[in-house]
Amino acid sequence: MPETDPWEYSLYIPNDLRAVTVSRRTLRLVLTMHGLIRLVDVAELLATELITNAVRHTKGPAALRIRWSPPGTLRIGAWDADPGPPEPPAAFGRVEELEEGRGLALVRACADVWGWHPLARHGNRGKYVWCELASA
Repeated sequence: MPETDPWEYSLYIPNDLRAVTVSRRTLRLVLTMHGLIRLVDVAELLATELITNAVRHTKGPAALRIRWSPPGTLRIGAWDADPGPPEPPAAFGRVEELEEGRGLALVRACADVWGWHPLARHGNRGKYVWCELASA
């Protein structure tokens, strides 16, 4: 049974593609421990796409953020140090055969809602790309 109290986790990662696997496994563990196993498969896909974009398309560190908001919204986000907007997702039908460039199309197709916004904090700039899944 999912918890009724909100919670949030942040995992700061280096600019290293191996961090994508660490992020995915951490997400799986967090969701399992909070009784949200039914969201794991889709959440892993979404987190993988967001973190992969953050690591591949920027030069600095990144972070995976996971937030649960009762009564049933899971927000998955990736922060990176590049304040520029992400490439707009193409229509999924046009990218399904491609090996690259389909990350945000998958996010748009699988998440209930997604978005991004620039961030500026303590003189550091970047962006936050996020998506949400409803548990019901």
